[in-house]
Amino acid sequence: MSPLVRSAALTHFAEVAAACGLDARVLVAQAGLPSRCLDEPDLKVPAYRVGRLLELAAERGREPAFGLRMARSRRLSNLGSLGLALRDEPTLRAVLDALIAHIHVHNEALALRVEESGNLVLIREELTGGRGQPLRQATELVVGVTFRLLSLFLGASWRPRLVCFSHRAPAGTREHGAFFGEAVEFGHQFNGIVCNAADLDSPNPAADPVMTRLSRRLLQRELGAHAPLGERVRQLVVLLLPYGHCRVEVVAQHLGIDRRTVARRLRDEGTTFSALMNGLRDDLLARHLDDHRRPLAEVAALLGFSTPSAFARWHRGRFGAAARSLRGAAGRG
Repeated sequence: MSPLVRSAALTHFAEVAAACGLDARVLVAQAGLPSRCLDEPDLKVPAYRVGRLLELAAERGREPAFGLRMARSRRLSNLGSLGLALRDEPTLRAVLDALIAHIHVHNEALALRVEESGNLVLIREELTGGRGQPLRQATELVVGVTFRLLSLFLGASWRPRLVCFSHRAPAGTREHGAFFGEAVEFGHQFNGIVCNAADLDSPNPAADPVMTRLSRRLLQRELGAHAPLGERVRQLVVLLLPYGHCRVEVVAQHLGIDRRTVARRLRDEGTTFSALMNGLRDDLLARHLDDHRRPLAEVAALLGFSTPSAFARWHRGRFGAAARSLRGAAGRG
């Protein structure tokens, strides 16, 4: 099943489209989405169609920062019940913990992870379910929204140490500099925001412990405590693949259950761990091969293979051809 996202993800789409001389409803129809997704924020729609819509709008409107422009005016309320739950968390660290635990109620295709190293923190964000299509605009939108969230708690003048994107830089990056500050880099192995670890322990002066408990209960009752296990596994796989230790037992450990339980519950959902991982590798492979400046050895590592030869064997067994030949064919097309 395709990951779903609340249509609140399209907040300000119509306004940015109009500013680019585009008819939002025409674009929505061409992307295969229902027109009412622009009016009903709680409507669940396929995430890959939202990604397609954003790429189409950026191309037609000749606006390489289309997704970023959508993120400019985002508020906590755009996250619905999840935003209400985040508003009263005591620290930014608690906000991020709650966001990671419950992001599936807003966007099943978004995987989040916080990684600390010394006095630095990486807030890593990866999208799944793109079906091999580019997700530049959707990626910049979710990173932009996270930046807006951090700014709401840390103040409008706050700036991260670094903002990273795995895709190539557009022809002009003025919009990115105006939004994030000057520390924006492209062509990284991940997407996310690097900030000081001390930022995460900044207290939230507006936090109300009573409201925190009430909003958490509301979130649990309205949207459920758990996503389907398959979606939670997908989110973990896309984050763990580049580290080279994405095995079912590692994923099970992150989920707090044993590997047999993972296998049984995935089987009940009509899938397997191998099928999910290979599907994600297919999706990520198509995106990485589109960047002709990224060496195949690097692509292999990003897909979780310990050696280029292991990647080559997997690719030939899955597609019946060498990755180099498919990249050449795509380049000629």
